[in-house]
Amino acid sequence: MDIDPELARLSDLSFQTTFAIYVLAMLMFAGQYASSQVKKSQQRELIGAPVAGEGKPGIKLSPQQAKRSWFEKFGGMGYALVVIGAGFHLASIVLRGLSTDRFPLGNMYEFVSAMVLTAVVSGLIIVRKREHRPLWIFILVPVVLLVFLAGTVLYADAAPVVPALRSFWLPIHVTLAVLGSGLFLVAGVASVMFLFRVRRPEGEEGSGFLGGVADRLPSAQTLDRIAYRSTIIAFPVFGLGVILGAVWAEAAWGRFWGWDPKETMSFVTWVVYAAYLHARATAGWRDVKAAWINVVGFLAIVFNLFFINMVVSGLHSYAGLN
Repeated sequence: MDIDPELARLSDLSFQTTFAIYVLAMLMFAGQYASSQVKKSQQRELIGAPVAGEGKPGIKLSPQQAKRSWFEKFGGMGYALVVIGAGFHLASIVLRGLSTDRFPLGNMYEFVSAMVLTAVVSGLIIVRKREHRPLWIFILVPVVLLVFLAGTVLYADAAPVVPALRSFWLPIHVTLAVLGSGLFLVAGVASVMFLFRVRRPEGEEGSGFLGGVADRLPSAQTLDRIAYRSTIIAFPVFGLGVILGAVWAEAAWGRFWGWDPKETMSFVTWVVYAAYLHARATAGWRDVKAAWINVVGFLAIVFNLFFINMVVSGLHSYAGLN
């Protein structure tokens, strides 16, 4: 199988551009987040009031308020940058596939890249409202970290996959795992911030740095709803990926289940998320306790992705995924 070095180079360049854009978007959202310190009483005072100097009487914005209003535009610019970054990110994955003439999910670098793109696109859909945008700074932190790790520690040159992965099951099974994992990333971030936000109910003024950070988050109910919506979509997708992985295992290794570390941890992760959904529908568990279970599920995803793939030896060790 021939490799097109020019397309591979363009894929790498697109990926590097993606990283730079995501970092810039994170800085934009950080600027918006840092500027959102206006108390709600001050916001109500400014909303709908005419501004002096427009030919009619009204309030005059102080230099501090004008600067704060300018900083609020960072959120819109950050969101636009995320959209652009997602475009470059998709281009890097497509170009990698074209350069190798195969489905671009054959190693850890490609898997993590596709998982992060899924998380970003999911975030653009689920966290699209203007009032929810403060959450983006916390989504982009793991996104930027994973893109950096993919481009450095996990990077692999464009090359054919090992013979064991030359199967029509690769794009089916691994794509489902990518989609589920990316959605779980958004859900995990939302649950972490829910646990942070629920300690500071809406309307209660924060004190100190941590209180100020909590006050700028969306409401606890909003964060909980984002986590639940992401998980309810990811759960069946990830579960179907586990089931079809067992079907592929039977075709490749002659058994549906062999307690391989990767498949076992994937099943455990799926069970944890099943427990979250059950807790979310159970009185007395649906708030803080359920959120903690969702966080445990996300930690299981991370553990499965890095520790099981890179440390534990098993039948999946040749590719670092599935």
